Amino acid sequence: MTRQPAPPGLELDRAHRRRRLFMLVFWVLAFGSAAVSNILTLRIDAHRYGLDAGTWQIVTNEFTSMAVSLLMLPFLLRACDRWPLHADTWKRRLPLYVLGSIVWCLLHIAGMDLLRLAVFSLMGVRFEPGSLRLQLIYEYLKDVRTFFIVVAVWHLVEWFGRHARGEASLLDAPDEGPPVEPVDRPGRFLVRKLGRDFLVATADIEWAQASGNYVNLRVRGRDYPLRSTLAALEARLDPTVFVRAHRSYLVRLAQVSAIEPLDAGDARLHMADGTVLPCSRRYRESLRSLAAGTDPAPGRT
Repeated sequence: MTRQPAPPGLELDRAHRRRRLFMLVFWVLAFGSAAVSNILTLRIDAHRYGLDAGTWQIVTNEFTSMAVSLLMLPFLLRACDRWPLHADTWKRRLPLYVLGSIVWCLLHIAGMDLLRLAVFSLMGVRFEPGSLRLQLIYEYLKDVRTFFIVVAVWHLVEWFGRHARGEASLLDAPDEGPPVEPVDRPGRFLVRKLGRDFLVATADIEWAQASGNYVNLRVRGRDYPLRSTLAALEARLDPTVFVRAHRSYLVRLAQVSAIEPLDAGDARLHMADGTVLPCSRRYRESLRSLAAGTDPAPGRT
């Protein structure tokens, strides 16, 4: 049986994927330890002050809250990945995060109350959540802290990750919009890595992948995040050397060793280092024409 090629993009951004996995494991441990700690302290308080609260009720309340938070966590991490807060975006995006904290709280309350209702019903006890208004205020005061702690930790981990891998910037910042004069093609990038500056030649770039507000430049098996959009980068590079293959990928034509057609009209690009990249049907014929040394057919992008 022929081994199928790796899914497109599977080998890309491994460091980012490891950080995301680390974040998930970290928060599972953090939420879990907090729940256990709360159970123990609440059980002690109930015994000390003679409160009518069974251990199973305390466990139910804490673990339903933890379970719902963990179920929502991947969506919050994905939102942070999709809409990161940077120096030039935080003012515009911070209100969206505040709105997100409200949605987080509402979903948290609804989810844990439904789970508690189910558990209490199984135990033959009536579940009384109390005043909804007070519950909203009480839970939001806790949830808003949890929400923004998760957001802050995610950004901190990503920041350290980017600087450990190196962060690149164009020597001349790309202009907005299409160029109206001959473009001065940058011959190198200024890369800051581990507190030192290095010059990376444009000729060493194998491909570029869009990643939120960054473009990851692949150079000899390593990614260097460039603060730019893929369209702005494409406008600055030689279109006969770097070719758009996908809305998220720009490839150096000389690094493409094979184009594998797929049934849906898309294709896979087999790169010189063995990596497989996606090629959408929108760009497939244009890329093939350029690879063959002919002009793309009229109407082709």
